[in-house]
Amino acid sequence: MSGQKFPKKKNTLKNVAVLSGIAFQMGAIIFLAAKGGIWLDQHYETEKRIFTAISTIFGVAVSIWVVLRQLKRIEY
Repeated sequence: MSGQKFPKKKNTLKNVAVLSGIAFQMGAIIFLAAKGGIWLDQHYETEKRIFTAISTIFGVAVSIWVVLRQLKRIEY
């Protein structure tokens, strides 16, 4: 029994830090995109808030792309 080797956990603390920051990054990207869309709607005085909808969807897509790039870098 003393000859058993347990798998090493590499970069555990680094992985936890990266994963915990993902939610904040997603929130910030989506928030800023939505605020930009609201500003565009106010600037161009649109009634249907089309810029807000488009920019929010764009923000969600960008945040998913950023998350996927970060998940590829994590070493297990």
